[in-house]
Amino acid sequence: MKNLFFLGLILWLFSPSVLHAKDGISLTLIPPSTITNKVDLDIRAGLRNEEERSKVVEVRIYLQEEKSESLLHFSKKEIPPGKAYEVKHVLPTTNLVGKNRVILTVTDGKRTYREIKDIEVLDSDIRSTRLIDGAWAGIYHWSETEGKHWNKDIQKMTDAQWGEMVQGMHKLKMDIIVIQEVFRQEEYVGKHQTTVENYTGKAFYPSDIYPSKMPITAHDPVEAMLAEADKLNMHVFVGVGMFAWFDFTKESLEWHKKVAKELWDKYGHHRSFYGFYVSEESGGNLDNWEQTEAKRMQRKNEIVNFFREFKAYCNDIAPAKPIMLATNSMQVPQGLDTYPALLQNLDILCPFGFARMPEGDLTGKESADLLQSLCDAAGSHLWFDLETFLFNEDQSLYPRPMEEIIHDLNLFQNFEKILCYQFPGVFNDPKMSIRIGEPRTLDLFRDYQQYLKKILNTQKSK
Repeated sequence: MKNLFFLGLILWLFSPSVLHAKDGISLTLIPPSTITNKVDLDIRAGLRNEEERSKVVEVRIYLQEEKSESLLHFSKKEIPPGKAYEVKHVLPTTNLVGKNRVILTVTDGKRTYREIKDIEVLDSDIRSTRLIDGAWAGIYHWSETEGKHWNKDIQKMTDAQWGEMVQGMHKLKMDIIVIQEVFRQEEYVGKHQTTVENYTGKAFYPSDIYPSKMPITAHDPVEAMLAEADKLNMHVFVGVGMFAWFDFTKESLEWHKKVAKELWDKYGHHRSFYGFYVSEESGGNLDNWEQTEAKRMQRKNEIVNFFREFKAYCNDIAPAKPIMLATNSMQVPQGLDTYPALLQNLDILCPFGFARMPEGDLTGKESADLLQSLCDAAGSHLWFDLETFLFNEDQSLYPRPMEEIIHDLNLFQNFEKILCYQFPGVFNDPKMSIRIGEPRTLDLFRDYQQYLKKILNTQKSK
């Protein structure tokens, strides 16, 4: 019996149906987890020819079963050596309530490779699931003032404890992780002389290109989070930054390409590596509060050119991996001349700040609706960066009351995915071996756990 088992294992490993990461083939769903039937599913297939000669591939995408009547997409493409090919298919989900399976097959004349992704679709009157689907995970808060209550704790975390934190997120079904940044560099656009060559930022991981390391206990928290996320079928955006806040200049672009390549080479084998998050952020006006019209237009042109080139570069090294940016939700009308061009090359826009709109601006709901219309027109995705913190008088952050979080989850109904800022220091799993931040973080974890249970029970009863 043992010999038969090992023979079967060998046959499975070398079967034509097995997909290997080294073959440069990936299947990505946007969004990657449970959605309502008011949201279209964006299916991406990425292929990269790692061989030294051109090869012709046949690409098929099926829904539920690998049968001709279930075929969603077919294409045949010759891919030159070292080049990539991406397929995109948008699937309406109105009539797909329940569990669904997306199957990708790629045939190159010798073998057939497969990858399968499952996704559940809920019957709903609105786009949102009213749940927090993921969270930012800053490895060390950029502001000692804002991170006053947790920076000293987070600095002590070991690699194993970063894995524990991922487990805590999974308990709350916050299965999308956004690593805030992988380098620390406190500079601002237009106010620094930083270049690719003289960059002095400190890494949160063992970088070969910029080896100066942040003084944290963990050796490689990026690896720790990805490895644990692999086990739990979670999805991780790796934060490419920080070069400088709001900086989308050509120098910043070249730095981002260099870092993205190292991150993909080092961590791209992880099945949980979902996409790239550009850490620089931006104002909702997209000009980052420049004082002259010439400077405002310069910044707007820079952000459009940045994402056009960065998206093309990432598609070449890691096809089908989405790119995400977080902007604030303020002064959006001032960016209407730029959003259409930007969103052509930005897969996911994830804005924040809707609960603290300044006087004279749009309401949070109006801003969300306007951004949704812009993303719909461009074929990009709008997610919600829900702020689960409030400011103390000294500007330090503390956990936001659960009733306020529930208010926002019910008010903003258009977002296909809701993430929050942030998990460490705001939520704390009571079973973790270390508490990050103040005791109220434990209360918020438990309060949200109860809310999650209530919503899931309601969904099951439908």
